[in-house]
Amino acid sequence: MMGTTARILILYTGGTIGMIRKDDEAYHPFSFENLISYIPELKSLGVELEADSFDEPLDSSNMTPGHWQRIAHRIESDYTNYDAFVILHGSDTMAYTSSALSFMLHNLAKPVILTGSQLPIGIPRSDARENILTSLEIAAAVNEEGGPLVPEVAVYFEYNLYRGNRLQKVSSQDFEAFQSPNYPFLAEAGVQIKYHRRYIRSASIGRFQVLPELECKVGLLTCFPGMSAELCVPQIENPQNKALILLSFGSGNAPNHRWLLEALARLIERGVPVINVSQCSAGEVAMAKYDAGKVFQDIGVIGASDMLLEAALTKTMHLLGQGLEGEAFVDAFRANLKGELSD
Repeated sequence: MMGTTARILILYTGGTIGMIRKDDEAYHPFSFENLISYIPELKSLGVELEADSFDEPLDSSNMTPGHWQRIAHRIESDYTNYDAFVILHGSDTMAYTSSALSFMLHNLAKPVILTGSQLPIGIPRSDARENILTSLEIAAAVNEEGGPLVPEVAVYFEYNLYRGNRLQKVSSQDFEAFQSPNYPFLAEAGVQIKYHRRYIRSASIGRFQVLPELECKVGLLTCFPGMSAELCVPQIENPQNKALILLSFGSGNAPNHRWLLEALARLIERGVPVINVSQCSAGEVAMAKYDAGKVFQDIGVIGASDMLLEAALTKTMHLLGQGLEGEAFVDAFRANLKGELSD
Protein backbone atom coordinates (compact mmCIF):
# COMPACT_ATOMS: atom_id res chain seq x y z
CA MET A 1 0.00 0.00 0.00
CA MET A 2 2.27 2.76 1.30
CA GLY A 3 0.42 5.57 -0.44
CA THR A 4 -0.01 3.75 -3.75
CA THR A 5 -3.02 1.99 -5.23
CA ALA A 6 -3.68 -1.19 -3.28
CA ARG A 7 -3.34 -4.47 -5.14
CA ILE A 8 -5.90 -6.99 -3.91
CA LEU A 9 -6.35 -10.61 -4.88
CA ILE A 10 -9.92 -11.90 -4.75
CA LEU A 11 -10.08 -15.66 -4.32
CA TYR A 12 -13.46 -17.19 -5.08
CA THR A 13 -13.91 -20.56 -3.36
CA GLY A 14 -17.66 -20.90 -3.91
CA GLY A 15 -20.67 -20.52 -1.65
CA THR A 16 -24.06 -18.87 -1.88
CA ILE A 17 -22.51 -15.55 -2.89
CA GLY A 18 -21.85 -16.84 -6.41
CA MET A 19 -24.76 -19.19 -6.99
CA ILE A 20 -27.66 -19.20 -9.42
CA ARG A 21 -30.91 -21.13 -9.25
CA LYS A 22 -31.34 -23.73 -11.98
CA ASP A 23 -34.34 -25.66 -13.24
CA ASP A 24 -34.29 -28.03 -10.27
CA GLU A 25 -34.85 -25.00 -7.96
CA ALA A 26 -31.57 -25.72 -6.14
CA TYR A 27 -28.64 -23.31 -5.99
CA HIS A 28 -25.50 -24.16 -7.98
CA PRO A 29 -22.16 -22.31 -8.20
CA PHE A 30 -21.34 -20.37 -11.33
CA SER A 31 -18.22 -18.69 -12.68
CA PHE A 32 -16.26 -15.87 -11.11
CA GLU A 33 -16.63 -13.83 -14.29
CA ASN A 34 -20.41 -13.85 -13.88
CA LEU A 35 -20.03 -12.89 -10.23
CA ILE A 36 -17.99 -9.80 -11.09
CA SER A 37 -20.43 -8.77 -13.82
CA TYR A 38 -23.01 -8.05 -11.11
CA ILE A 39 -20.78 -5.45 -9.41
CA PRO A 40 -19.89 -2.67 -11.90
CA GLU A 41 -18.94 -0.47 -8.91
CA LEU A 42 -15.68 -2.42 -8.66
CA LYS A 43 -14.29 -0.37 -11.54
CA SER A 44 -14.52 2.85 -9.51
CA LEU A 45 -13.30 1.46 -6.20
CA GLY A 46 -9.79 2.86 -6.61
CA VAL A 47 -7.98 -0.43 -6.10
CA GLU A 48 -6.18 -2.77 -8.47
CA LEU A 49 -8.02 -6.08 -8.48
CA GLU A 50 -7.03 -9.47 -9.72
CA ALA A 51 -9.09 -12.61 -9.32
CA ASP A 52 -8.59 -16.32 -9.00
CA SER A 53 -11.06 -19.12 -8.42
CA PHE A 54 -11.19 -22.73 -7.39
CA ASP A 55 -11.52 -24.79 -10.56
CA GLU A 56 -14.74 -26.20 -9.13
CA PRO A 57 -16.36 -23.75 -6.68
CA LEU A 58 -17.57 -25.44 -3.52
CA ASP A 59 -20.63 -25.35 -1.38
CA SER A 60 -18.85 -24.58 1.87
CA SER A 61 -20.34 -27.64 3.54
CA ASN A 62 -17.85 -29.55 1.39
CA MET A 63 -14.89 -27.48 2.59
CA THR A 64 -12.08 -29.62 4.04
CA PRO A 65 -8.74 -28.96 5.76
CA GLY A 66 -7.18 -29.72 2.39
CA HIS A 67 -8.98 -26.70 0.99
CA TRP A 68 -7.73 -24.57 3.92
CA GLN A 69 -4.22 -25.60 2.95
CA ARG A 70 -4.92 -24.74 -0.67
CA ILE A 71 -6.08 -21.24 0.30
CA ALA A 72 -3.07 -20.74 2.59
CA HIS A 73 -0.60 -21.82 -0.09
CA ARG A 74 -2.35 -19.57 -2.65
CA ILE A 75 -1.78 -16.61 -0.33
CA GLU A 76 1.80 -17.73 0.26
CA SER A 77 2.60 -17.98 -3.44
CA ASP A 78 1.58 -14.36 -4.08
CA TYR A 79 2.13 -12.83 -0.64
CA THR A 80 4.65 -10.28 -1.91
CA ASN A 81 2.62 -9.43 -5.02
CA TYR A 82 -0.53 -8.18 -3.27
CA ASP A 83 -1.31 -5.82 -0.44
CA ALA A 84 -4.37 -7.75 0.74
CA PHE A 85 -6.49 -10.81 0.05
CA VAL A 86 -10.29 -11.13 -0.03
CA ILE A 87 -11.71 -14.65 0.08
CA LEU A 88 -15.27 -15.27 -1.09
CA HIS A 89 -16.58 -18.23 0.86
CA GLY A 90 -19.81 -19.93 1.82
CA SER A 91 -21.11 -18.89 5.23
CA ASP A 92 -21.83 -22.35 6.68
CA THR A 93 -18.19 -23.21 7.42
CA MET A 94 -16.65 -19.76 7.10
CA ALA A 95 -15.83 -19.56 10.81
CA TYR A 96 -13.88 -22.83 10.59
CA THR A 97 -11.88 -21.60 7.58
CA SER A 98 -11.13 -18.19 9.08
CA SER A 99 -10.08 -19.78 12.38
CA ALA A 100 -7.83 -22.29 10.65
CA LEU A 101 -6.20 -19.61 8.49
CA SER A 102 -5.51 -17.46 11.55
CA PHE A 103 -3.25 -20.24 12.88
CA MET A 104 -1.78 -21.36 9.56
CA LEU A 105 -0.75 -17.88 8.34
CA HIS A 106 2.21 -17.25 10.64
CA ASN A 107 3.57 -13.70 11.05
CA LEU A 108 0.78 -12.27 8.93
CA ALA A 109 1.18 -8.55 8.20
CA LYS A 110 -1.52 -8.06 5.55
CA PRO A 111 -5.33 -8.19 5.56
CA VAL A 112 -6.98 -11.50 4.77
CA ILE A 113 -10.72 -10.78 4.70
CA LEU A 114 -13.34 -13.49 4.23
CA THR A 115 -16.87 -12.66 3.19
CA GLY A 116 -19.94 -14.27 1.67
CA SER A 117 -23.68 -13.76 1.62
CA GLN A 118 -26.99 -15.24 2.66
CA LEU A 119 -28.54 -14.70 -0.77
CA PRO A 120 -26.94 -15.19 -4.21
CA ILE A 121 -25.68 -12.04 -5.86
CA GLY A 122 -28.18 -12.34 -8.72
CA ILE A 123 -31.18 -11.89 -6.41
CA PRO A 124 -32.33 -8.23 -6.11
CA ARG A 125 -32.31 -8.22 -2.29
CA SER A 126 -28.97 -9.97 -2.01
CA ASP A 127 -26.49 -8.91 0.67
CA ALA A 128 -23.59 -9.99 -1.55
CA ARG A 129 -22.78 -6.68 -3.24
CA GLU A 130 -22.36 -4.70 -0.03
CA ASN A 131 -20.38 -7.45 1.64
CA ILE A 132 -17.91 -7.65 -1.26
CA LEU A 133 -17.50 -3.90 -1.75
CA THR A 134 -16.99 -3.16 1.95
CA SER A 135 -14.60 -6.10 2.36
CA LEU A 136 -12.47 -4.66 -0.44
CA GLU A 137 -12.56 -1.19 1.14
CA ILE A 138 -11.45 -2.65 4.48
CA ALA A 139 -8.72 -4.68 2.80
CA ALA A 140 -7.38 -1.52 1.15
CA ALA A 141 -7.59 0.69 4.26
CA VAL A 142 -4.30 2.09 5.58
CA ASN A 143 -3.22 3.79 8.78
CA GLU A 144 -1.36 7.09 9.17
CA GLU A 145 1.94 5.43 8.33
CA GLY A 146 0.56 3.88 5.17
CA GLY A 147 0.46 0.36 6.56
CA PRO A 148 -2.59 -1.92 6.50
CA LEU A 149 -5.28 -1.02 9.00
CA VAL A 150 -6.45 -4.61 9.54
CA PRO A 151 -3.38 -6.89 9.20
CA GLU A 152 -5.06 -10.08 10.36
CA VAL A 153 -7.53 -12.76 9.28
CA ALA A 154 -11.01 -11.28 9.63
CA VAL A 155 -14.57 -11.87 8.45
CA TYR A 156 -16.82 -9.11 7.14
CA PHE A 157 -20.54 -9.80 7.11
CA GLU A 158 -23.61 -7.52 7.29
CA TYR A 159 -21.92 -4.29 8.44
CA ASN A 160 -19.60 -5.90 11.01
CA LEU A 161 -15.95 -6.96 10.86
CA TYR A 162 -15.06 -9.89 13.12
CA ARG A 163 -11.77 -11.42 14.18
CA GLY A 164 -11.49 -14.61 12.16
CA ASN A 165 -11.14 -16.92 15.15
CA ARG A 166 -13.78 -15.22 17.30
CA LEU A 167 -17.02 -15.71 15.42
CA GLN A 168 -19.69 -18.34 14.96
CA LYS A 169 -22.58 -18.67 12.53
CA VAL A 170 -25.84 -18.43 14.48
CA SER A 171 -28.55 -17.96 11.83
CA SER A 172 -29.36 -19.54 8.48
CA GLN A 173 -32.11 -16.97 7.81
CA ASP A 174 -30.95 -13.54 9.00
CA PHE A 175 -28.53 -11.34 7.11
CA GLU A 176 -26.78 -10.92 10.46
CA ALA A 177 -25.67 -14.53 10.34
CA PHE A 178 -22.69 -14.32 12.71
CA GLN A 179 -21.97 -13.36 16.28
CA SER A 180 -18.79 -12.77 18.24
CA PRO A 181 -19.99 -13.20 21.82
CA ASN A 182 -16.61 -12.99 23.56
CA TYR A 183 -14.77 -10.34 21.55
CA PRO A 184 -15.77 -6.91 20.18
CA PHE A 185 -16.17 -6.08 16.50
CA LEU A 186 -13.00 -4.96 14.76
CA ALA A 187 -15.01 -2.46 12.73
CA GLU A 188 -18.59 -1.41 12.01
CA ALA A 189 -19.74 -0.12 8.63
CA GLY A 190 -22.26 2.68 8.39
CA VAL A 191 -22.05 5.85 6.34
CA GLN A 192 -18.38 5.55 7.24
CA ILE A 193 -16.42 2.54 8.46
CA LYS A 194 -15.63 2.89 12.16
CA TYR A 195 -12.49 0.95 13.07
CA HIS A 196 -11.97 -0.12 16.68
CA ARG A 197 -8.21 -0.01 16.52
CA ARG A 198 -7.55 -1.14 20.08
CA TYR A 199 -9.10 -4.51 19.22
CA ILE A 200 -7.19 -5.04 15.95
CA ARG A 201 -3.95 -7.04 16.06
CA SER A 202 -0.74 -5.29 15.07
CA ALA A 203 1.08 -6.41 11.95
CA SER A 204 3.62 -9.12 12.66
CA ILE A 205 7.25 -8.20 12.03
CA GLY A 206 8.69 -11.68 11.53
CA ARG A 207 9.02 -13.48 8.24
CA PHE A 208 5.67 -14.58 6.87
CA GLN A 209 5.28 -18.30 6.45
CA VAL A 210 2.53 -20.87 6.11
CA LEU A 211 2.32 -23.66 8.68
CA PRO A 212 0.14 -26.04 6.69
CA GLU A 213 0.31 -29.24 8.73
CA LEU A 214 -3.01 -30.20 10.30
CA GLU A 215 -4.01 -33.31 12.25
CA CYS A 216 -7.65 -33.95 11.51
CA LYS A 217 -8.24 -36.99 13.74
CA VAL A 218 -9.94 -34.99 16.49
CA GLY A 219 -13.04 -36.51 18.07
CA LEU A 220 -16.09 -34.56 19.27
CA LEU A 221 -18.24 -35.81 22.14
CA THR A 222 -21.36 -33.81 22.98
CA CYS A 223 -22.73 -34.04 26.50
CA PHE A 224 -26.48 -34.41 26.89
CA PRO A 225 -28.89 -35.74 29.50
CA GLY A 226 -29.19 -39.46 28.89
CA MET A 227 -25.81 -40.03 27.25
CA SER A 228 -24.87 -43.69 27.62
CA ALA A 229 -21.69 -45.66 28.07
CA GLU A 230 -22.72 -48.05 25.29
CA LEU A 231 -22.57 -45.27 22.70
CA CYS A 232 -19.98 -42.90 24.17
CA VAL A 233 -17.20 -45.16 25.47
CA PRO A 234 -16.43 -46.65 22.02
CA GLN A 235 -16.18 -43.12 20.67
CA ILE A 236 -13.79 -42.10 23.46
CA GLU A 237 -11.70 -45.25 23.06
CA ASN A 238 -11.43 -45.04 19.28
CA PRO A 239 -7.72 -45.70 18.67
CA GLN A 240 -7.70 -43.11 15.87
CA ASN A 241 -8.30 -40.24 18.31
CA LYS A 242 -5.35 -37.86 18.45
CA ALA A 243 -7.38 -35.48 20.61
CA LEU A 244 -10.96 -35.33 21.91
CA ILE A 245 -13.13 -32.28 22.39
CA LEU A 246 -15.76 -32.59 25.09
CA LEU A 247 -18.71 -30.27 24.44
CA SER A 248 -19.86 -29.56 27.97
CA PHE A 249 -22.59 -27.56 29.68
CA GLY A 250 -22.33 -24.01 31.00
CA SER A 251 -18.91 -23.14 32.42
CA GLY A 252 -17.46 -26.56 31.68
CA ASN A 253 -19.71 -28.93 33.60
CA ALA A 254 -20.52 -32.46 32.46
CA PRO A 255 -22.33 -35.50 33.88
CA ASN A 256 -20.19 -37.10 36.57
CA HIS A 257 -20.86 -40.60 35.31
CA ARG A 258 -18.16 -42.92 36.58
CA TRP A 259 -17.84 -44.59 33.17
CA LEU A 260 -17.29 -41.19 31.52
CA LEU A 261 -14.63 -40.06 33.97
CA GLU A 262 -12.82 -43.40 33.80
CA ALA A 263 -12.86 -43.52 29.99
CA LEU A 264 -11.56 -39.97 29.70
CA ALA A 265 -8.88 -40.63 32.32
CA ARG A 266 -7.66 -43.65 30.37
CA LEU A 267 -7.51 -41.55 27.20
CA ILE A 268 -5.49 -38.84 28.92
CA GLU A 269 -3.13 -41.45 30.37
CA ARG A 270 -2.47 -42.57 26.78
CA GLY A 271 -1.25 -39.04 26.05
CA VAL A 272 -4.35 -37.97 24.09
CA PRO A 273 -5.42 -34.43 25.06
CA VAL A 274 -9.05 -33.96 26.10
CA ILE A 275 -10.34 -30.40 25.70
CA ASN A 276 -13.39 -28.95 27.39
CA VAL A 277 -15.39 -26.56 25.18
CA SER A 278 -18.70 -25.16 26.41
CA GLN A 279 -21.87 -25.61 24.38
CA CYS A 280 -22.61 -22.00 25.36
CA SER A 281 -21.16 -19.52 22.89
CA ALA A 282 -20.84 -16.68 25.38
CA GLY A 283 -18.70 -16.92 28.49
CA GLU A 284 -15.84 -19.22 29.31
CA VAL A 285 -14.94 -22.65 30.60
CA ALA A 286 -14.03 -22.47 34.29
CA MET A 287 -14.05 -26.05 35.51
CA ALA A 288 -13.10 -25.18 39.09
CA LYS A 289 -16.32 -23.17 39.51
CA TYR A 290 -18.53 -26.20 40.23
CA ASP A 291 -17.90 -29.74 41.43
CA ALA A 292 -19.49 -31.02 38.19
CA GLY A 293 -16.59 -29.45 36.30
CA LYS A 294 -13.78 -29.76 38.82
CA VAL A 295 -13.75 -33.56 38.65
CA PHE A 296 -12.86 -33.26 34.96
CA GLN A 297 -10.13 -30.74 35.69
CA ASP A 298 -8.73 -33.13 38.31
CA ILE A 299 -8.23 -35.92 35.75
CA GLY A 300 -6.38 -33.60 33.36
CA VAL A 301 -9.05 -32.27 31.01
CA ILE A 302 -7.89 -28.98 29.42
CA GLY A 303 -10.23 -25.98 29.58
CA ALA A 304 -10.73 -23.98 26.37
CA SER A 305 -11.32 -20.70 28.22
CA ASP A 306 -13.56 -18.48 26.06
CA MET A 307 -12.65 -20.05 22.73
CA LEU A 308 -15.52 -21.01 20.47
CA LEU A 309 -15.69 -24.53 19.06
CA GLU A 310 -14.42 -23.44 15.64
CA ALA A 311 -11.30 -21.88 17.14
CA ALA A 312 -10.67 -24.68 19.65
CA LEU A 313 -11.02 -27.37 16.98
CA THR A 314 -8.80 -25.76 14.37
CA LYS A 315 -6.22 -24.74 17.00
CA THR A 316 -6.08 -28.37 18.15
CA MET A 317 -5.60 -29.54 14.56
CA HIS A 318 -2.86 -26.95 14.09
CA LEU A 319 -0.92 -27.73 17.28
CA LEU A 320 -1.08 -31.47 16.69
CA GLY A 321 0.05 -30.84 13.13
CA GLN A 322 3.11 -29.06 14.51
CA GLY A 323 3.98 -32.22 16.42
CA LEU A 324 3.19 -30.85 19.88
CA GLU A 325 2.22 -33.32 22.60
CA GLY A 326 2.16 -33.59 26.38
CA GLU A 327 2.87 -30.42 28.34
CA ALA A 328 4.07 -28.63 25.20
CA PHE A 329 0.61 -29.10 23.68
CA VAL A 330 -1.13 -28.01 26.89
CA ASP A 331 0.99 -24.87 27.21
CA ALA A 332 0.47 -23.90 23.57
CA PHE A 333 -3.26 -24.58 23.69
CA ARG A 334 -3.65 -22.39 26.77
CA ALA A 335 -1.59 -19.59 25.23
CA ASN A 336 -3.21 -16.75 23.30
CA LEU A 337 -1.53 -17.35 19.93
CA LYS A 338 -3.61 -15.34 17.46
CA GLY A 339 -6.14 -13.48 19.62
CA GLU A 340 -8.40 -16.51 19.84
CA LEU A 341 -8.84 -16.33 23.61
CA SER A 342 -8.82 -13.64 26.27
CA ASP A 343 -5.67 -13.23 28.35
